[in-house]
Amino acid sequence: MHRVALLLALLALPPAAHAQAPAGEHQIQVVNRTGQEASAVYAVRDGRAGWGANTLPRPMPSGKVFTLRTRAEAGCRFDIRMVVADRREAVLRDRDICAEPRVVVETADLRAAPSQPAPGAPNPRARVSSGTGFVVATDRVLTNQHVVGGCGRIFIRTADGRMLPAVPPAKVDATLDLALLAVPGNPGEVLPFRGAPEVRRGEGVIAYGFPLPGLLSSDPKLTRGEVNGLAGLGNNASHYQVSAEVQPGNSGGPLLDLHGHVVGVVVSKLHAQNIAKRIGDIPQNVNFAVKGDAAQAFLRRAGLAPATGTSRGEEMSGADVGEIAHRGTVFIRCER
Repeated sequence: MHRVALLLALLALPPAAHAQAPAGEHQIQVVNRTGQEASAVYAVRDGRAGWGANTLPRPMPSGKVFTLRTRAEAGCRFDIRMVVADRREAVLRDRDICAEPRVVVETADLRAAPSQPAPGAPNPRARVSSGTGFVVATDRVLTNQHVVGGCGRIFIRTADGRMLPAVPPAKVDATLDLALLAVPGNPGEVLPFRGAPEVRRGEGVIAYGFPLPGLLSSDPKLTRGEVNGLAGLGNNASHYQVSAEVQPGNSGGPLLDLHGHVVGVVVSKLHAQNIAKRIGDIPQNVNFAVKGDAAQAFLRRAGLAPATGTSRGEEMSGADVGEIAHRGTVFIRCER
C-alpha cells in the first residue's frame, strides 16, 4: 500500500490568493461545491488499497477550498475522496494534480457510501487466507502460527456455524509454529490430549480440518492414516511423520488417535515437486504434525492446563472419532 504523507493547510481564500507551492512540492486544491459541509477529505495514490487518515482538521463548509501539499517525489496522480454531512461521498480517481491542481467536487459526484461490515463481522472485501484450529480450553483455540501470522483480523467459524472474532494478541511459539487464540463466545467443546501411553509407530490416526477451501466443499474433512515416524524432517524431535493426507487449509487442525484424543497438531506436508527436483523422485504422502506433548508444553507455558485422557482399551471407528473432533474443530478466517 502506497500512501502519501501530506503537508496540510486549511485555507478559506479564493484560489488566486494562494501562494505557489514551493520547489519540491505539488499542490492540490479541493473545492467543495456539494452544497453540504464536508466532514472528511482524503488524497492517496491508490484509494483501493486504503484511504489512510482524514486530512481535514475541521469540517469544511460548501464553497470553500482545502489545499493539500505533497512531496514532488510522490508523483502526480491521486485518488481524491470527500465525505459530506449526509454520509454520501465522492471519489474522483486518477486525477493528474500536476496538470490540473484544482479538483472541484460537485453535488453530482456524490454517491451513497459502500456498505461496511458491522463491527465484529467479517469483511467480504478483505484479502483472506484460512486454516484450521481446535478448542483446547474454555474460549481458547490452538492453531499454527503460520495460519494467523500477519492477519489484520481473525475469525473462527464454529461447528454450529457461528462466526466469532478472535481477540488479539495471540500467544505464539514461532519455533513450534503454534498459536493460541482467545475466542470469547464458546467456540466449541474442548478436545483432550492423549496423556498416556506413548505414541508408537504404526498407530492409526485421523486428521480433521478444512483443506482447500474454495475448491472443496466448506464442511470439514476427515482422513485416516498412520504414524510413520517419531521425528520429522531433518530429525525434528517435535514432529511426527504421518500418512493421513493433509492439504493447504488443514494446517492447525487436530491429529487424533482412535480413542478420540489429540496426539498432534497438523503443520505441513512435504512439497513433492521441490523434493523431486532434488532427488529425481516424487515422495508420496509425507505429512507432519507437531507432537501432542510439545503442544501441551506450549499451552502450559501460556498458562493453561490441557485436558488429557488415557488411550487404552477398544479403539473407536473413524466415524466416531470424527464426531468427537467435529465438536471442537473450527475453521479459521484470516483477513489481511
